[in-house]
Amino acid sequence: MADNKRIDEATGTSTVGHEWDGIEELDTPMPRWWLWTFYATIVWALGYVILYPAWPMINSATEGVLGWSSRGELEKELQADAARRAPIVNAIAATPIAELPAKPELMQAAVQGGSAAFKVHCVQCHGAGGAGVSKLYPSLTDDDWLWGGDLDSIEYTIVHGIRNPDHGETRTSLMPAFGRDGILDARGVADVVSHIRVISGQEKPSASATRGAALYEANCAVCHGAAGEGGRAFGAPKLTDAIWLYGGDRASLTATVHNPRNGVMPRWGARLDPVTIKMLTAYVYSLGGGEKAPVAAATPTVEGQGADGQP
Repeated sequence: MADNKRIDEATGTSTVGHEWDGIEELDTPMPRWWLWTFYATIVWALGYVILYPAWPMINSATEGVLGWSSRGELEKELQADAARRAPIVNAIAATPIAELPAKPELMQAAVQGGSAAFKVHCVQCHGAGGAGVSKLYPSLTDDDWLWGGDLDSIEYTIVHGIRNPDHGETRTSLMPAFGRDGILDARGVADVVSHIRVISGQEKPSASATRGAALYEANCAVCHGAAGEGGRAFGAPKLTDAIWLYGGDRASLTATVHNPRNGVMPRWGARLDPVTIKMLTAYVYSLGGGEKAPVAAATPTVEGQGADGQP
C-alpha cells in the first residue's frame, strides 16, 4: 500500500495509498489546535478521576481526594435552607394553632408551608386543590365537616387520623351495615333512602318515605339527628344538604345504607413533625371551608358513622 501513495496534485497532500471506485483518501493531518484540545481533555479526565467520585464499585464509588459528592452538596443546601427558614418555623411552632389567624404574616407563611406538604402527602386522595378525588375522598373546600372545621379540630384529625385501629385517640365512628347484616330488609333500606332523599330535597313525600321516617327515627336519628342535621360528636354527616361523599342519588344511598364504606385516613402525627402538621392545618383551613369559631366536639368510639361524610 505504501507503494501506492502519491501526492495529490490539486491539494498537494499525500494520499493514504488506497482507492475505491476511483476515489482516493487524502492523508490530511489533524489541526494542531484540535490535537492539543484532545490532549487537554485527557489530562482533565485524569484529574477528574483523581479529584472526584468516578469509578463505580460494588456498593459505592471511588470518593476522590476532595471528598465531594452530590448528596453532600444537597445536604449543605438543605441545611442552609433550614437555617434560613428557622426563625419563621420556630415562630409557627411557638404559636398555638388557634392564634395563627391573629398574626397574618405568620398565618400566610404557615399556609405556604402547608401547601407544599399537602402536595407531597395529601393530593393523592384529596386532589391538588383539595376538592377530593372521585366519590371516594372528601372535599376540603366546602363547609361540611364531620368532626369540625375549626383549626383545633382539623389539627386533631390530621394528627390522629380516622379509624386507625392501632391508635386509641383516632377519630372513630362506625355505621352499621343495615342491609348486609340483616338489620333492615331490602324494603326497609329502600324506605330509609326515600326518607333521606325527602329531607335532602331530592324527592317529594311518599308512602315509602313515610315508612322510612319511622325506621330512620328508630335506627339513624341517634347519630344523624332527628331532622338529619348530623352529629359531630359521632362523626355523623348532615343529610339535609347537597354535599355527599359517596353520592346522594338513590343507587348510591342504597349502597351506603346496605354496606357503608367507613373509610380510613392515616394518622399523620406518627409520620410528620408537629410544625408540618400545624402548617398543613393552616392550609386546609384556608381552602375555603374552615370555620371561624371553634366547635365543641367529642371523639368517642361509637357506632353511627352515617350514610355519607368527610373529615
